[in-house]
Amino acid sequence: MALMLGCPVSGLPAPIPIPFLPFQTLDQPKPSPMDLIQGYDHSDDDDGGEETAATSSPDSSPLRLSLPSKTSAPPVDETALALAAAGSTRSTSGPLDPTQHSVAFNPTYDQLWTPVQGPAPPSAGHTSSSIPQGFRNHKLGFVEDASIQPFLFDEQYNTFHRFGYATDPSGLHYVGDQTALTANSALSVYNLPPHEQKRRRIEVKSKEHDESTFDPEADNPATEEWLLKNRKSPWAGKKEVVQGELTEEQKKYAEEHAAKKAEKEGRAEGKEKTDLVVKSTFHGKEEKDYQGRSWIEPPKDAKASNDRSYIPKRCVHTWSGHTKGVSAIRFFPKHGHLLLSASMDTKIKIWDVFNSRKCMRTYMGHSKAVRDISFSNDGTKFLSAGYDKNIQYWDTETGKVISTFSTGKVPFVVKLNPDDDKQNILLAGMSDKKIVQWDINSGQITQEYDQHLGAVNTITFVDNNRRFVTSSDDKSLRVWEFGIPVVIKYISEPHMHSMPAISLHPNSNWLAAQSLDNQILIYSTKERFQLNKKKRFTGHIVAGYACQVNFSPDGRYIMSGDGEGKMWFWDWKSGKVNRTLKCHEQVCIGCEWHPLEQSKVATCSWDGTIKYWD
Repeated sequence: MALMLGCPVSGLPAPIPIPFLPFQTLDQPKPSPMDLIQGYDHSDDDDGGEETAATSSPDSSPLRLSLPSKTSAPPVDETALALAAAGSTRSTSGPLDPTQHSVAFNPTYDQLWTPVQGPAPPSAGHTSSSIPQGFRNHKLGFVEDASIQPFLFDEQYNTFHRFGYATDPSGLHYVGDQTALTANSALSVYNLPPHEQKRRRIEVKSKEHDESTFDPEADNPATEEWLLKNRKSPWAGKKEVVQGELTEEQKKYAEEHAAKKAEKEGRAEGKEKTDLVVKSTFHGKEEKDYQGRSWIEPPKDAKASNDRSYIPKRCVHTWSGHTKGVSAIRFFPKHGHLLLSASMDTKIKIWDVFNSRKCMRTYMGHSKAVRDISFSNDGTKFLSAGYDKNIQYWDTETGKVISTFSTGKVPFVVKLNPDDDKQNILLAGMSDKKIVQWDINSGQITQEYDQHLGAVNTITFVDNNRRFVTSSDDKSLRVWEFGIPVVIKYISEPHMHSMPAISLHPNSNWLAAQSLDNQILIYSTKERFQLNKKKRFTGHIVAGYACQVNFSPDGRYIMSGDGEGKMWFWDWKSGKVNRTLKCHEQVCIGCEWHPLEQSKVATCSWDGTIKYWD
């Protein structure tokens, strides 16, 4: 017999039959484990996995309870299953009906994208395996790329829009109007035969001739027909009026206008001629004193009053004689008893500083504004550069022009070689990016330094006059060996601005460059020409103006004008601003420290005045 454990409840495992062995009496021997195992196996084989009813004998197992089966799954609506089964039998290859409000089945991707109207996709009527999904590059199938040149495409495109037919990309068939194809012999717009082109030209000419002969008013320039016929561009809309005879009043007006024009041209020519005539006017009492000394000779008692320089505080004199702005001023070398000024009124004046403080002489030799002036070492001669493209070499005492130099370009800066034995060498920075070197004695150009990329603004001699530094509008500094047109040092950084004014420190070891980003930069004049990053003088506004920079004779102070008419003084060692003076109403363009009276400064401005400060 076997005992069945477990209950037939839904969700539980099936009962396991366990072999039942009869109870043993005390007299019977105890069965071995092997007998029990064998008995279990035999009972399993006899039952065959089938359940037997429990007996009520004492040797049988207890009664087995049978419970009703229950399910924990939710109830299923058989109506929805029937509808789904019915919907699955319909065809899924056709498009969905756009009028139905609900879909009782899950449509496929291809069925959703099937067009309701129009040509059937390539896979219509076939199984979805006809074009594998991996080979598709379009939602309706596979699209091949056709290689066609732009010219051929334009030819067929224009032919189709012109005649109504075109060749397909394969070149084997024609699409479009077959009647026009036959009439034009399948020609495109680009390959008309010569006789066809000639025929069409003749037709166009005959049509134009017919139109011109048909309208007799088209030959009259005063009519609208002539205007429409002869119009060549949208802007050629003015009528041509046939010129008739002038009336008396018109003739009189024309004669007056011609006379005024001729008079005006004559005045302009005469003015140019008179301006080109070089002359000079002396304004002093006498050119020589009772001892025969010239008026430009310095006083014998002129000497340095103090070894130390002081910053001026007040204006002691104002020179006003120029009718336009003053562009540059220069003290007489070594003594400073005369002050030379260049103005935009084309004139150069020299003023007395020590005694009467009057204008001593006026030099008139330029027809346009004077840009720069420069004294020779002894002061007996000076150079002037004007916007009339001329460089004049003057005699300071007599006011005569010794020589005139010109290259056809505007000189921006002129300088003589500072060496006493080379005072006949003239250097000029031109507007055509060149530095031109002349020999004053012969008047010939002896050298050209052509490396800059913009107009040259300054020329400064350094290293015992063996080298010179130039600045330009190309925002760079270039160092040259005198007489050799090869740059030995090129200084250009991305942060650099143009430097229209440069001055040399009295100890000749430093250069002060006026940068147009409102600061003064200091460069060393030694071999490397390095920027001194520890010395930088700021605070003034000079952007857009070539304000001159200058040093005190002892080198303790550096000064500069600015665009607001102020004069700024900095301490050379500390870099701090010592004093600011409001000197002029307009831009203070130039400043010069007196070489002997070391507490006096001269300034000039575009307001036409020159002021002397103490």
